[in-house]
This record gives sequence, C-alpha cells and structure tokens, in this order.
Amino acid sequence: MTLIKRNSFLPVLPHFFDDFFTRDLFDWNDRNYSKSRTTLPSVNIIESNDDFRVEMAAPGMNKEDFQIELDNEILKISSDKQHHEEMQEGARYSRHEFSYQAFHRSFHLPKSVVDESKIQATYDNGILRILIPKKEEARALPPRRIEIG
Repeated sequence: MTLIKRNSFLPVLPHFFDDFFTRDLFDWNDRNYSKSRTTLPSVNIIESNDDFRVEMAAPGMNKEDFQIELDNEILKISSDKQHHEEMQEGARYSRHEFSYQAFHRSFHLPKSVVDESKIQATYDNGILRILIPKKEEARALPPRRIEIG
C-alpha cells in the first residue's frame, strides 16, 4: 500500500494532477465505484393513498442476486454477488481482477399500515421494484361534506 499526499495548496482544482500520477496508464474509468464512491444502491420510496413503492437502482444484477425478506415489521433487502474468472492453468497473470458486491438495506413497515401478505417484487432494466399495499383501514378517506342540521 502506498500513501499519497494530496496537494492542498489549490483546493479549488480537482485532483486531476494527483490522479494522473496514481492511476493506471490505460485505465481511466472507475469501474469498481459509483460516482458517489459507494456500492450502496440508491432508493426511492413513493407513497400513494393505496400503497408504498420502493425503487432501488441496482444495474447489472439478476433477480436471483437479491434476497428480500420481511422479519416482523422490518423489510430487508440485500445482495451478495461475486464474480471471478477461472485462472487458466499455466498462464502468467500480471493482473487478475474479480468483483464482489454486497449491500443490505432495511425499512420499517408498521403492521398497522401495511398488508404484508400482498407485497410483490419485480426486477427489470436495473431497477428493483417492491410494491407494498396499505391495509384498507390505513388508507386516507376522501373528504366528506357534513351537512349542518
């Protein structure tokens, strides 16, 4: 491991010059990192009168890569995915890369609001979608005009 001191004299300039000397010469992409330097997928949670919808950005995965479970009132979404190429016998590698991605997200779903038996999940085009219907009694009632007697 090499410690690299960043140039702090010009904090407004990007770290281009530091990165120029520390990156591999022909590898200018960040294939192992998202722009936020994290592997934790982003989540949108949308609430309507009838349900909650969870959308999780997880491109490059398969639906088999996810584990979704409901434990009491906690919805747990996780993945543990590994990818590695088998090394060819007799080959000499100067670099052999592999990938390991794992995450765990959890959300509280109150039993008084959510109809647990009707939760559904789909995965399509890099988006994991979970539909969580609300119980009938938890849905907002439409406004009702009250007559004065």
